[in-house]
Amino acid sequence: MADQGSYIHLARPLPSVPVPHAQATTAPLNVTIHTQALFSILDHSLRRNVDQDRVIGTLLGVRSDDGTEVEIRNCFGVGHNESQEQVEVDMEYHKTMLGLHLKANPREVLVGWYATSPELNTFSALIQNFYASNGEGTFPHPAVHLTISTIPGQDISIKTYISSAVGVNPERIADNCLFVPVPHEIRYAESEKSGLELIAGGKNNEDRTVPVMTDIGALEKAVEDVLGMLDRVSNYVSRVIKGDAPASTAIGKFLMNTLSLAPKVNAADVERMFNSHIQDVLMISYLANTIRTQIDLSGRLATYNFGPKDPITAAVAPTTTK
Repeated sequence: MADQGSYIHLARPLPSVPVPHAQATTAPLNVTIHTQALFSILDHSLRRNVDQDRVIGTLLGVRSDDGTEVEIRNCFGVGHNESQEQVEVDMEYHKTMLGLHLKANPREVLVGWYATSPELNTFSALIQNFYASNGEGTFPHPAVHLTISTIPGQDISIKTYISSAVGVNPERIADNCLFVPVPHEIRYAESEKSGLELIAGGKNNEDRTVPVMTDIGALEKAVEDVLGMLDRVSNYVSRVIKGDAPASTAIGKFLMNTLSLAPKVNAADVERMFNSHIQDVLMISYLANTIRTQIDLSGRLATYNFGPKDPITAAVAPTTTK
């Protein structure tokens, strides 16, 4: 899922007046956002106080060697109080949490900050200058500002920005900045696809719940999805051959590359290999259950307390003679 907006980046000379380190670069970026960070931001927004219009937090991730590619992989919320006159950010909490995150994930670095509001104001410029500062910020790389709209009843809107210096003197530059939009892309791994599809399945339900499918159900749904995609591709190719739809060179090359990777085997061999694989899986499952039972039995026998046998008292009945 990529941002469909178009952007133009114009390189300009830096101003002649001394510019703070936070504004020393205006390099364009391509931002990749992982779903884990988005869910953390949405969870932070849901847990905000009633009187708060937005919440902010720190973005963590990795950056390419030249600094033009940024991946946002993680984040954490930072407390702040905002009014019409001033804004207060808990910097000590930010520094403590940042140090803990960097210890747990040494490969990640500070890349910017987020806000759950599309509004950009003077306070946004002040916070942006802090995150892009030298020493505790992202300098010499620009800080990424991610805005996400969490208005109930509306679609979630995500935008990413970097800042550029604005002002005629150092004092004005330190308090102002121009937010320049940069393209972004939302990326998820194949292991996360099934979970995201399961979550998306509840958007049309009134109670926003969806049952968790079993392994067999998930396999059945995956097969149905593959068959549906094959039907769509077959219908498209048929319409192109008949002249009902315009041909696409890019789609044709993609289909040729995909078909060249498919193994050339007949249906009988595929069915035989599939059945053999199922039998192997069942055998492994049976052996695993047997080993689990054996281990459990051995553990119980090892912990059982075998005490001395109770004395057996034999009662001898008196014999009578007639």
